[in-house]
Amino acid sequence: MANSSSESEKEYSAGSITVLKGLEAVRKRPGMYIGSTSARGLHHLVYEVVDNSIDEAMAGHATRVHVIIHEDNSITVEDDGRGIPVDVHPVEKLPGVEIALTVLHAGGKFEKDAYAVSGGLHGVGVSVVNALSDSLKVWVKQQGKEHYMDFARGTTTTKLKVLRNVPAKETGTKVWFKPDATIFQETTRYDWSTLASRLRELSYLNKGIQITLRDERPEEFRDGQPREEVFYARGGLKEMVTFLIGSKKPLHQDVVYLDTSRDGIGIEMAMQYNDSYADNVFSFVNNINTHEGGTHLTGFKSALTSVINKYIEKSSNLNKKDKEIRLSGDDVREGLTAVLSVKVREPQFEGQTKTKLGNSEAEGAVRSVINELLSQYLEEHPKTANAIIDKAISAARAREAARKARDLTRKKSALDVAALPGKLADCSLSDPTLCEIYLVEGDSAGGSAKQGRKRDFQAILPLRGKIINVEKARFDKVLSNEEIRTIITAIGTGIKEEFDLAKARYHKIIIMTDADVDGAHIRTLLLTFFFRQMPELIDAGFMYIAQPPLYRVAKGKEEFYAYSEKERDAYAERLGGPEGRGNIMIQRYKGLGEMNPEQLWKTTMDPETRTMFRVTMEDAVVADQTFQTLMGDDVEPRRLFIESNARFVSNLDI
Repeated sequence: MANSSSESEKEYSAGSITVLKGLEAVRKRPGMYIGSTSARGLHHLVYEVVDNSIDEAMAGHATRVHVIIHEDNSITVEDDGRGIPVDVHPVEKLPGVEIALTVLHAGGKFEKDAYAVSGGLHGVGVSVVNALSDSLKVWVKQQGKEHYMDFARGTTTTKLKVLRNVPAKETGTKVWFKPDATIFQETTRYDWSTLASRLRELSYLNKGIQITLRDERPEEFRDGQPREEVFYARGGLKEMVTFLIGSKKPLHQDVVYLDTSRDGIGIEMAMQYNDSYADNVFSFVNNINTHEGGTHLTGFKSALTSVINKYIEKSSNLNKKDKEIRLSGDDVREGLTAVLSVKVREPQFEGQTKTKLGNSEAEGAVRSVINELLSQYLEEHPKTANAIIDKAISAARAREAARKARDLTRKKSALDVAALPGKLADCSLSDPTLCEIYLVEGDSAGGSAKQGRKRDFQAILPLRGKIINVEKARFDKVLSNEEIRTIITAIGTGIKEEFDLAKARYHKIIIMTDADVDGAHIRTLLLTFFFRQMPELIDAGFMYIAQPPLYRVAKGKEEFYAYSEKERDAYAERLGGPEGRGNIMIQRYKGLGEMNPEQLWKTTMDPETRTMFRVTMEDAVVADQTFQTLMGDDVEPRRLFIESNARFVSNLDI
């Protein structure tokens, strides 16, 4: 024992410390810089380069950004900004462009003089893209010349050189890069819709900037030509709100809009009410989607509630009973679609993820602007004001009805965690971090799951039939649905204003439905419920979807479970050929109830062998649009969605 200790002491010396130089650290731990090396991280590379172009536009030096997906999934981003500096840095003795592309924490965003506001603040953006690219090339038009450099995996391969003379007024930067397949092993293929969604969003957030996306991959051609879309929003956030509302019916014709600054903070806001019961409020800081909110959003919400309550007090059109109503924040936001975008010189975000703004001055600035300008707007537009007030008062009445319903159900122990639902087969462990609950379609599958589970950490909640479509129902109607109440009770967090993540009884909530059309519908209804009413569970990473197998392929005592037709055929081949040859049996599972408890455990519930998908919210705007399309009242958008995505369907059970 003493020997091994002295040996280890000898081994641990200065020579044991690894020093990662230059961009080596990025290649060694890419997830630290771009979040992951999955498709998400791959697309993040494009955003980092585009953000530099947008920063130029925000500073008033660029009007267009052009993004191209090439046939080999390499990317070009070009803008007409000032161009990355090509002069030699006084300290580093290297051209500015080479420093920007090869040195971490080097950028123009640290000094206030170069950029008043910007999305990128850490100086890691474009150098990280260079480090994680197999090859990167850059062209800079500046001072009447076109300059060129190229790199391989972050290392300079061609020093800065002049290619040609160009007109002096012709400026800008063009970056071409090809992601390194040894880093992005999951995929190096770019998704058109993912890039288009972000570029569309950026065009709304930076009105007057033209952003073009072009796809040169033959499989994406439209009418024999490369697919191309131009994003240009002259009206900025007004157009974004119109886009977000989509097929919902607006309650007033005009989009309430303001664009001003207060205390050095640029504030742009657009809002419109519609006939739905959900509220969709999106907030941005320097083009970054702050999906966790922050001080700017707090200022907006409190001012909105205050302005509308004050308007009611002063209104002469309302009866005494309505004037006495004190509206809550939820009341005034029912049916609201709003986008708030602030531009802050030195934003302080809570955490590296840049999802929650911490600047205290932003709250006061937004609150005073909304108080002042929204009050003025409502005074000048009484028709719009009345439509908003009617909606809010109606929401307050429904909230009161929901409260009474909730109180009633509490008396009946429906929402009281102390009295859990009778059909819940709970687990014996009390530590929620170790516990998981399966929401199972049907009593039959629920019975198999109860028999097959590990009782210590797995709970089973069978659901009978389809839950209410919460996209089309008000909160009091949602609460009146027995299955919904059962789910809320079992999870333990409460709902709406009473929601408390710390009270979650399970840290894995797993939706397990049949692998058929009905199962997919039930799964979508459940996801709609969690997205609209308990999104905090998704943000926390607690939501999962179980993936049961589609086929059992067996021969004698040998058996395999297949999750696709391709897997089925491969297993059949391994056992000696297609079904029927050599006594090969292939069973198609149409429902979970067709599996015995042992099979269900082995395929879908055993943590060692099961396949599960974690539900994440990459883009709240896109998620909102998708749920609206699939679960809303309007049939036409749903028909178009089905038509455009029909070719991706597999294993359709008809």
